[in-house]
Amino acid sequence: MTTREENELLTHTGRGSPMGDLMRRFWLPALLSREIEADGAPLRVRLLGENLVAFRNTEGKVGLLREHCAHRGASLYFAKNEECGLRCLYHGWKYDVDGNCLDQPNEPPQSQFKDKVKQPAYPCLERNGVVMTYMGPADKKPPLPEFEWLNVPESHVYIS
Repeated sequence: MTTREENELLTHTGRGSPMGDLMRRFWLPALLSREIEADGAPLRVRLLGENLVAFRNTEGKVGLLREHCAHRGASLYFAKNEECGLRCLYHGWKYDVDGNCLDQPNEPPQSQFKDKVKQPAYPCLERNGVVMTYMGPADKKPPLPEFEWLNVPESHVYIS
């Protein structure tokens, strides 16, 4: 039987916890591809204790961002998905799938402040109807695992 301390060590997956840091070193299934559509509403996702929002931009790329806007902490779940980015409904800052700030309507046109802002984001890959994400350090990112269901033709995969 495990002790309370051992149980907490093994079951807590938040950022900075031993198991959370370990699990972030692997590609994780985050959601199904069919759950998000291009320029559609964002989707709330909770992975390893983190609140995130997933969206598909105009070009069909999937983004996975931390839920709360880097500016004032408003939920990006309520953001408008438009023209290759999520626009926060609080002050209008717009982020791409990589978390880069594309637009700040409250800044003068010559301002470069948007280039200094980065919304935390996680890389995503789609295979056979599943969106996979990597949440660990960028320099430690492994290749996508060679699971058979990720490599067979899509017609051979059934997701209920």
